[in-house]
Amino acid sequence: MPKGSRIESIVARQVFTWRSHPGIETTVTTVNGATGVATVHAGLSVGDYEVKFAYDGGTRWDGMGVQCAVDHVHNIIAPALKGMDATHQAEIDHALLELDGTPDRSRLGGNTIASVSAAVLKAAANSLEIPLYAHIGGVNACVLPVPGAGLMNGARRYGGGERAGDKPSYSMMCYGFDTFSEASYAAWDLEKQFKRTLGKRLGLDPEFVRFIPAGLIQHDRELWDIMTEVIVARGYEGKVGLQVDVAAGTYFDNEKGVFVGLFSAEDKTIEELVELYKWMVKEYPFVILEDPLDEDDFEGHARLTRELPIEIVGDDLFTTNPERVRKGIEMGAANAVLLKVNQVGTISEAFEMTRLAHRHGYGVMPCGSRGEGADIADYAVGLITGHLREGGTGDTANRLLQIEAELGSRAQFAGQDGLRLRR
Repeated sequence: MPKGSRIESIVARQVFTWRSHPGIETTVTTVNGATGVATVHAGLSVGDYEVKFAYDGGTRWDGMGVQCAVDHVHNIIAPALKGMDATHQAEIDHALLELDGTPDRSRLGGNTIASVSAAVLKAAANSLEIPLYAHIGGVNACVLPVPGAGLMNGARRYGGGERAGDKPSYSMMCYGFDTFSEASYAAWDLEKQFKRTLGKRLGLDPEFVRFIPAGLIQHDRELWDIMTEVIVARGYEGKVGLQVDVAAGTYFDNEKGVFVGLFSAEDKTIEELVELYKWMVKEYPFVILEDPLDEDDFEGHARLTRELPIEIVGDDLFTTNPERVRKGIEMGAANAVLLKVNQVGTISEAFEMTRLAHRHGYGVMPCGSRGEGADIADYAVGLITGHLREGGTGDTANRLLQIEAELGSRAQFAGQDGLRLRR
C-alpha cells in the first residue's frame, strides 16, 4: 500500500452555502500532504426516497444546522478511517456504510457520509497528482459534455407547488456544436438574450427575471414561445433544445389526484398533463423532461418514454439509487437518470448506479446542485456522461474549458449523441 496516499486526518466544519441553509464541509488529508475538500447540502426539491440527512433540529439555523454531522466526522468516522488508503475508494465507502449500519444512512446522515466519501476521492486524485476526472475515468475520460444554459425557475407563480422549491426550472441544452468552447459561448449568448427579451416583454429588470411574479403570465407556454424565439433569432435552431426540471411530484395533490398550479393555474389530471407534454414536445424544441410525473409513478414515466422521442430524466423518481434505477429499467421508465452523489450516500454507490444505467442504455445527467460545485465537471468527463445539468457558464464551464485545454487534441465533444433522443 503506497504510504503517501494513506489518510492522515479528516476534519469537518459547518459552512455557509449558496442555498438558504448550512452545509457540511469535510477535508481529508493524506500522509504526503494532499488534501480533498467536499461540501454537501440539500437541494431545492428533495425526493422521498433520498437518504436521510443529519440535522441539529431546534430553532437555530431553522433546524438545519449540521453540527451533529460535523461531530460524527470527528468522533466516529475520522478515527475509523485514519491510516486507510485514500485510493481504495470502495474499501473506504464500505467502511463508512458499516459505521452507519442503516439502510437510509440515518445514523450518521447521508450528508455526513457523502462529504467524507467525496473528499476522499479528491484527496486520492491529488495524492496521485492527477486531475479528478482522470482519477475517475482513466484514459477514457476525454469526452466533454453537452451543457445547459440556465434560464429561470418557477416560484409558484400559479399558486401550486408548496413543496416545489422553485420548480419548474428551465435550461437550453447546447448540443449542435463541434467543441465545448463553442457550446459554452452559445450558452452565454442565449442566457443574455433570453433575459433581455423576457425582461422587455414583462417590464422587468433583465438582471432579475429568473423568478416571475404571479399575474404577469397565464401559462408557461408564453415562456416557451420566447425561448424558441430567442433560439431562432440567435441562429441556433437545430443546435439548441429546451430542458425543464418539472419536479411534478411536488405539485401533486394526493387527495384530489391532480397536479395543482403546474405550468398554469388550472388543475391537471395525469392524463391531461401527459397530453400537455405530447403537445409541447411536438410544438416546441424540448429535448429533456425531468421528473415530469409523480416520483412514485413508474408506469406513467414508462408511458412518456415510449410515446415521446426525447430524453426523460428521473431525479426524484430514482434518487441516484441503484435499486430504483433497476425498477425503472425493468419497467422502461425514463431513459436517463440524474446523478446526485449525496442522494444515495457514497461515491461507490453513485458510480455503481452510473455503471448500471450505462449498461442498460440509460443516460446519466450529473447535477452540481448539492454542493459539488465545479467538481461536477470532473464527474461528467470522468464518467463519460455526455451531458450535465446546466454548466454552460460560470465556474463549472470554466472547469470544463480548463479540462478541454488540458486534453488538447484528445478532447471530444459529445454533441447530440450525448442526449437520449430518438431520431
